[in-house]
Amino acid sequence: QLQLVESGGGLVQPGGSLRLSCTASGFTLDVHNIGWFRQAPGKEREGVSCITRTGGTMYGNSVKGRFAISRDIARNTVYLQMNSLNPADTAQYYCAKKAENTPWCSIGLGDYDVWGQGTQVTVSS
Repeated sequence: QLQLVESGGGLVQPGGSLRLSCTASGFTLDVHNIGWFRQAPGKEREGVSCITRTGGTMYGNSVKGRFAISRDIARNTVYLQMNSLNPADTAQYYCAKKAENTPWCSIGLGDYDVWGQGTQVTVSS
């Protein structure tokens, strides 16, 4: 069974940092692209970042320069390091597996077929 489990969310003050983890089971990260997404209350889910099976990355405009995606193949885990957090980053964060193993990254929701349950990130003083 293909599964993704996110962790690492929590409450952080503006300007602070958090690192989210996404651990896969039933498949390996060296053959699949993984994306991070978020959904704030009352808003549509949006793409945040992705990493290809070969390590290529891309970021959404709202997080570029502040967030960094990485992976540990041995742990079968993808990370999202989030720095300089602000209240607009408050959301439920999800990781997902891309359905098609393209050599390029994309953060379109329809491209992903297996989703985790999400982890809440709240940025507030």
